[in-house]
Amino acid sequence: METSAVPEPRPAPGRPRRRQLSEEAADHLRELIMSGGLTEGEFLRPERFADELGISVTPVREALLELRAEGFVQQEPRRGFVVLPLTRQDVLDAFLVQAQLAGELAARAAERMGDAELAELRELQDRMRTALAEGRHSEVEDSSFPFHRLINHAAQSPKLRWFMRTVGAYAPRRFFAAVPDWVSQSVREHEDILAALAAGDAEAARRLMHAHIQHSGDLIADHLTAQH
Repeated sequence: METSAVPEPRPAPGRPRRRQLSEEAADHLRELIMSGGLTEGEFLRPERFADELGISVTPVREALLELRAEGFVQQEPRRGFVVLPLTRQDVLDAFLVQAQLAGELAARAAERMGDAELAELRELQDRMRTALAEGRHSEVEDSSFPFHRLINHAAQSPKLRWFMRTVGAYAPRRFFAAVPDWVSQSVREHEDILAALAAGDAEAARRLMHAHIQHSGDLIADHLTAQH
């Protein structure tokens, strides 16, 4: 729920639809690389991902150029795009920056969050708790993202939230449920964060959110290291 008087950034009028598709493709490819679905040295055929996403080849090529600029892939003459090495430190660095921003947003949310937003957070947390108890781990993941998004919106800091979205592109939104220990740890840490928000304790919310994001980064890094 957005409580800020400052509106979310909107696409410029007349913005080509193709650019939006290229962003979607870039998100998909970036997440595959960050999650280990695409590995170092693997060549990426635009046609393959165009078929997977149900789009034309052009936005996929644009997405690959974007990932080249970000350092995820390299373009080799006459051979195409190849996945560059992704180190454990790369993953930890991405989550380190995200943890700093998420902690600040949580602190601000603790001071500004209303009863309706707290009720919505509790509902999401109840869903995650129930899904965990019943072994439906993918549903924990499904509720985790809106849980964090709601906190970020409640901070009423649209520019800081924009930075968070930018940094968040370097961490997968999906795939967490496949990481050992993430599901139970996430639900447990969300309980503590929710308690701090309900108490209006900004410093506790900052500290707990920062630790939560860093813990997630550690688990992802360990998982990727084990795969290679």
